[in-house]
This record gives sequence, structure tokens and C-alpha cells, in this order.
Amino acid sequence: MTNLYGQFCPISMASEVFCTRWTPLVVRELLCGSTRFNDIRKGVPKMSPSLLSKRLKELELAGVIRTVQTDRGSPEYHLTPAGEELRPIVMGIGNWGQRWVESRLSLRNLDPSLLMWDIRRNFDPYPRPDRRCTIQFLYPEIGENLRDWWLVVGTDDTDLCKFDPGYEVDILVTADLRAMTSVWMGLSKLPDEIDAGHIQIDAMPELESRLKAWLKLSVFAPQHRMVD
Repeated sequence: MTNLYGQFCPISMASEVFCTRWTPLVVRELLCGSTRFNDIRKGVPKMSPSLLSKRLKELELAGVIRTVQTDRGSPEYHLTPAGEELRPIVMGIGNWGQRWVESRLSLRNLDPSLLMWDIRRNFDPYPRPDRRCTIQFLYPEIGENLRDWWLVVGTDDTDLCKFDPGYEVDILVTADLRAMTSVWMGLSKLPDEIDAGHIQIDAMPELESRLKAWLKLSVFAPQHRMVD
């Protein structure tokens, strides 16, 4: 363990484990259920692979995670009891941020990769469709390489695709990235953004209703905001 603060205080010692750059977000991904390196990376897309690897090793040395070798030969990262005890701390930080950080600051750091990974993670397509349903998200103002995303809802799983999967699109969501992020975070309502022309859903009425039911919000969205 590093010796950043040189204090015996438990807050100091815990901060040396938890408060290094990117570490809280890596722990967030593990708490959300990601266990594979590439899945963790999807939740921290601006973090370099080498730094992520370093942070995972540090967390293992600190007893927060353990590495499990799978039959496929690729490692998985699982929280230890010590890591699970960080859950209320991470949730508390998120709840505080949702309540007290101004929306204009929250929405300053727009990231379509992270937004779509979060949407996929909380997407709840139940009851499952009896056939494959392909949903395209289009962010017209974004560069071509990050403009189009697809959620492919199968009968038993849901895949997020950055490249066209080649299926007929059943639902097209054309959205301003800021508006979609605002809805996801609970800062604005989907019907209001649709009425304002910031989000458009093109689909048969039944599929549009299904999408609105399937699309869940951030776990922090219910928090009552104390600032605008």
C-alpha cells in the first residue's frame, strides 16, 4: 500500500486504498456486476487499459478484490467481503452528487459510450419479446464513430453494439446527447424532452410503449435534488 498521507487515522488509511484517481469508478463498476476486464473498461472508457490493470492489481493487494481464472483462460475480478462493504460508501457518494452537484456541471461531461453502457446495464426488457427487437440510438451531433448505437433485445439477453449488427431496426431513437443524458440521470423527463423536440422515437405505438417501459433510469435518479 502507498503512503500518501502519512497518518494513522482510519480515514487516511482508507483513502490511500479508495481515493486514488479512477479507483472509485473502478469499484463502482465492480459493484454494478462487471467482472471482466473489457466490461469494466466500458464503464470507464476514458481510462487507459494500463492504468486500469494497475488499479485492479492495487485493489487485489489491498484485499478489495480477488482474481478468478475462468475455464476460458481469461481472469475475472470479484469483490471480497471488504470490497462489498464499500457499496454503501459508493452509493452515498453517488446520492450526494445527485443531490448537490449542479446539473450544468453534471451535464458538462457528456460521454455517449458511458451513457449507452449505463442504459444497457439497467435496460429491463420484460416481458421479453417473442422475437428479436433491434433498437438504434442516433446522436446526430456526435462524430461518426460514436453517433450510432444499437441495443439488440433477444429472447434471453440484450447486446449493446457499436457497429451495425445488420438487423432490421424496429425502434429508432434520435436524440440530443445532452437531453438523453439528462433523462437517464433523472434531471428531466422523457415526455418533456420528446415534446421539446430533443428526443424522437420512431416505432409502432406498441413498440414505443414497450421501449418506454424497458428504459430504466440511473439508480441515483430518484434522489431529491437540492440544486438546479
